[in-house]
Amino acid sequence: MAMLEKDQMLSLAKKAVNVALVKGAAEAEAYVYEGQTINVGIERGQVTKGNRIIDQGLGIRVIVDRAVGFAYTNTIEEQKTIEDTVLRALSAAKASKPDSDWKGLIEKKPYAAAEKTYDSRILELRAEDLVNVAFDMLDAATSVDKRVFPVEGGVGAAYLSNAIANSSGVEGFDKGTIIECSLATVAKEGSKVTPVCFEFNAERSYNVDANWVGKEAARLAVSALKTKRIETKNTKLILTQFALQELLYCTLINAVKADNVQRGQSAFKGKIDEKVASENITIYDDGLFPGGLRTATFDGEGAPRQKTLLIEKGILRNFLYDNYTAKKENKASTGNAVRAGYLSTPFIEATNFHIMPGAAATEELLNEVEDGLIIYYLQGAHSSNPVSGEFSVVATPAWKIEKGEITHCSRGVMLAGNIFEALKNVSAVANNERKMGQLIAPWILVENVKVIGK
Repeated sequence: MAMLEKDQMLSLAKKAVNVALVKGAAEAEAYVYEGQTINVGIERGQVTKGNRIIDQGLGIRVIVDRAVGFAYTNTIEEQKTIEDTVLRALSAAKASKPDSDWKGLIEKKPYAAAEKTYDSRILELRAEDLVNVAFDMLDAATSVDKRVFPVEGGVGAAYLSNAIANSSGVEGFDKGTIIECSLATVAKEGSKVTPVCFEFNAERSYNVDANWVGKEAARLAVSALKTKRIETKNTKLILTQFALQELLYCTLINAVKADNVQRGQSAFKGKIDEKVASENITIYDDGLFPGGLRTATFDGEGAPRQKTLLIEKGILRNFLYDNYTAKKENKASTGNAVRAGYLSTPFIEATNFHIMPGAAATEELLNEVEDGLIIYYLQGAHSSNPVSGEFSVVATPAWKIEKGEITHCSRGVMLAGNIFEALKNVSAVANNERKMGQLIAPWILVENVKVIGK
């Protein structure tokens, strides 16, 4: 299947909007999506069969008497299909209650360019190319130590494009590419088997480092062979990006979403311009971060993506808005509406949640720790309380730091506390930021976290 061109996608979106208006919608919005993905898997140390997935579709949102209706289709070639989808959306709107807070679809605004989000080389990749990347990663892992066993992983490359149009004059088209590789390993010595250790690399351009991923996943697994128990006490923690992503997604990121604030489900409600974190913490949501994994020209309803200051040296400055929540407060959207492809209406989400790096090298951060832990992986973070920020998670595994040196691994370590208190206790921030999903962050050092040993 050939890729849809810009003009085709925009024409399709505008046609759907016009059909909706003719059929009786007061307002209408159409979102056209195309995704093409190639994947190669790794299972039990072997490269498995790859697959290619092509997905195209159209989502239509209509408003009738302030009631919203939505429908979608993955058959977009025929006029009748568009009309049927519009009629289903209209039927849904007429069956819904009017929303007194609805103040119209977003208006047209100029877009800034998204930088470093598209690489034509990724489009030219074949399954065989990804197989070669997978073998490079496996060879790198097994070259580190004969006790390392790759468990699972894979390599994937994708092309994504979307177009949007609405009855308020919004028109936009964007395209991007992404490639990623990942590997999970264990190390075995006699009857001892380590927990799974994982590493990955994802980029918008064709410059992933599969060799590093393989070696780092293996290094971590080998370092997890030597284990000792630790005592229960309050201690210093270095949180790596993996741990931060797990902890923050269900707590801090939810707390800065305007819909949660407006519903009274955020610990930050009423705290704009108040201190909510250590002065070492500055956070932007940057939808235009060059090469960011969530960078795009516009959001899921056509608002320009932008860079929004959320926390400035510990002071809360802003929340993340879509069009609906922004208009409730007579504000402008921050460009944070996202969609699950063409299958859903927009909802608020962070784009590139950027914790600004500090000046400390990783060695300097480790040297700050006389006695503490470095945390890579967590289990159970999804059960954190998004309103209060309370968490109780298992570090699988954690590594002990003594006098600035990582000395051994500890299994079954539990961490308990409150993420909002932990943010106030960040004493240092490293300079080693990296991209991980929607998070861009360095390691951070947190004081006085309760650690429960077995």
